[in-house]
Parts: sequence; C-alpha cells; structure tokens
Amino acid sequence: MIRAGIVGSGGYAAGELIRLLLNHPAATLVWAQSQSQAGKPLWAVHDDLIGETSLHFYSEATLDAVDLVFLCGGHGQSVHWMETYRPSDRLVVIDFSHDYRLDDTFTYGLTDDRRMPVATRSRIANPGCFATAIQLALLPLAASGALCDTVHIQATTGSTGAGQALQESLHFSWRQNNLSVYKPFQHQHLAEIRHNLSFSQQELPELVFIPQRGSFTRGIFTSLYTHCDHDLPALQSLYGDYYADSPFVKMAAGDPHLKQVVNTNHALVYLQKFDERVFIICVIDNLLKGAAGQAIENMNIAFGLAREEGLRLKASVF
Repeated sequence: MIRAGIVGSGGYAAGELIRLLLNHPAATLVWAQSQSQAGKPLWAVHDDLIGETSLHFYSEATLDAVDLVFLCGGHGQSVHWMETYRPSDRLVVIDFSHDYRLDDTFTYGLTDDRRMPVATRSRIANPGCFATAIQLALLPLAASGALCDTVHIQATTGSTGAGQALQESLHFSWRQNNLSVYKPFQHQHLAEIRHNLSFSQQELPELVFIPQRGSFTRGIFTSLYTHCDHDLPALQSLYGDYYADSPFVKMAAGDPHLKQVVNTNHALVYLQKFDERVFIICVIDNLLKGAAGQAIENMNIAFGLAREEGLRLKASVF
C-alpha cells in the first residue's frame, strides 16, 4: 500500500487529489498538510468528503510516515519546501506547481508523452492544465516532425483553473454569462509547452496562444489549427498509433464537448482537415487530467501500478 501525504491541501486540485486517494485501491492518505486549515477536519474545507474520512489537516509534514508527497501549494512554494525539508531519494515527490517544470532535476510528468521515463524517477513535475491539453493535441505531429508552420491556439478554461484565492474575475456576477481573454501571446504555460515539445521536434514553429476564461467551473476546451500536408486518414492513423497505449486519450469520431470529460481523467482529441490546414480539438477536465488525475497517473507509474488504477471515473453528461 502506497502511503501518501499532501502539502498545501486546501485548494481545488488538492481536494480532487484527496478524493482520488481515499478511493484508490493501492494507496492510503496518511496526512494532508495545510497551515491555514490546520486542526480542521478535511470535510470542513472539502465538503464533498463529509462521511468519507475522519482525517484532520496537519500543520507540518511528517516525511518518515509516507512513501510519496504531493506538493499542492502555490507557485514558488515548492522550491522553498524542497530546500527546507530536503527529502531523500527514497521519497517520491510529485509537484503541482510550475517551479520544476523546466528543471532537469525533475521529470516532466506528461504521462502520454512516450518519451517520459517517469517510472525511473522520484522527482516528478506535474504539467499545467493548459499545457496538458495543448500538448496532447500536438505531440503526435511533433513526434513525426510535422509541425512546420505557425500553430494558432485558442483554449477556454473554467473558473477552478484560477484556484480558490478570491479575485474579481472569479465572482459569480462577473463570471456568469461572460467570456474574456487573458494573457494573450504570453501565458506562462507556453514555456513548458515549447520546452517539452522541443525534445520531440527540435525546430518548432511559432505557437500563438489566446487563453480565455469561460462561464463554467471546470474543464478546458482547446482548439487549434496549423498547416499540414498529411491527409485526414494519415493523421488519424498517426494519432491512433501514438496514443495506442494511452488509456485515457481517446480519438473522438465527432465534435467533442466538455461534458464528455468533466469529472474524469479522459482527454478527447478530434481531427479535421480544411484544405491544407489541420484543425484539432482537445478537451480535458482541468482538475483531473490537467492536475490531480494526471498526478495519480504519475504515482501509479512510479510505483509500478496500472495507469488506470483509481481513475476509472464516469463523466456527468447530464
């Protein structure tokens, strides 16, 4: 049984991680640390856990009691934690922040990238949510050297992608029935996308990314297009072969929508050709495939379990 601890466990992604660990057949949650919530029962913060656990939030981490630690604090906090605790290589560390995504001391844990040696590493940087969806749409093209022209990307995320900290754009009265662009051309996930894709295709074209805030709570809807010489059957074969061993990436036969993946660890990828352009849609749940679900996948791989273990979840389509 894998003994797990969570650092910074009061947020949305940590709440999903707690739920997954409580229901995982091969893992047990030993402690969940949170300075701001210390002493409270977990269900007092994550109220979907009422009756599911008697655990309370810890104020400090006790590393000798666990085999694995998930770092779910804010960006910048993981580096501080690693420098403070200096965990041994025996302890597997999976970091949710962007602190180590460009750092060679951590494996970039995009589980569906066929190059990733997660099983041999004890330090894993969990990818960002936008970065996961965009790379799943582009990885097969990059791996075949077929990214040859500017990639135009538009992706819309739900409000949970911004975390729990209160800000104007998260108020119900602002978010409901609304749509807005933020950080056009300069979103922070572009760096990790380019860094990781460059290992599959050394010379990359320009990636033009327009992120949007959507009027829903969870999910990421990504659409992109670029010039591509392959016809549609060749593309479908390319993507099907690339993701043949990926249990959660599915090729959609028709236009996918968010409700097909929300509350699951699945990603749906859809391909179309319009003259010389390939048009690609990828949809994921930002809190699962884009965060906690992929972290559990990384845990499963690191400890030699089937990737699907603890992640057989059903979408809520109605």
